[in-house]
Amino acid sequence: EVQLVESGGGSVRAGGSLRLSCVASPYTYGPYSMTVIGWFRQAPGKEREGVASVYPGGGGTHYADSVKGRFTISQDNALHTVYLQMDSLKPEDTAMYYCAAGNYVPLPLKAAYYNLWGQGTQVTVSS
Repeated sequence: EVQLVESGGGSVRAGGSLRLSCVASPYTYGPYSMTVIGWFRQAPGKEREGVASVYPGGGGTHYADSVKGRFTISQDNALHTVYLQMDSLKPEDTAMYYCAAGNYVPLPLKAAYYNLWGQGTQVTVSS
C-alpha cells in the first residue's frame, strides 16, 4: 500500500526544537524517482501552508520565507525517510504538520500539486 507516515510532533516552549519524520513506502519514494516530498502545516482556521520540500532524486530544496534559517529539510534515501528539523520554534509555528508526495510539482510549496498525504502530526509551541 502506498502511504506516508509522519511522526515526531509534540509540545515545546518557544525557542525549542523538534524533528519530524516522514516515512514513505518504497513505491512512493526513491532516489531515482521524480517524486517530490513536501512538508505542509495547517493551523485552525487557516489555509494549508507549504513549509519545505525536497526532491530526493537530486536534493533540491525549497523553504517558505517564514521558516528559512530555522527549519531544515533532509532525506535518508536508505530509510525512505524525509526529516524536518525545526529549530528556534515560535508560537506561530503551532499547527498540524503533514508530509505529502507528488510526481509533477512545478511549484513545490503549493499543496494542489501533491496527490498523496499523510495523516499529520501536531506541533504546539507555547510562549
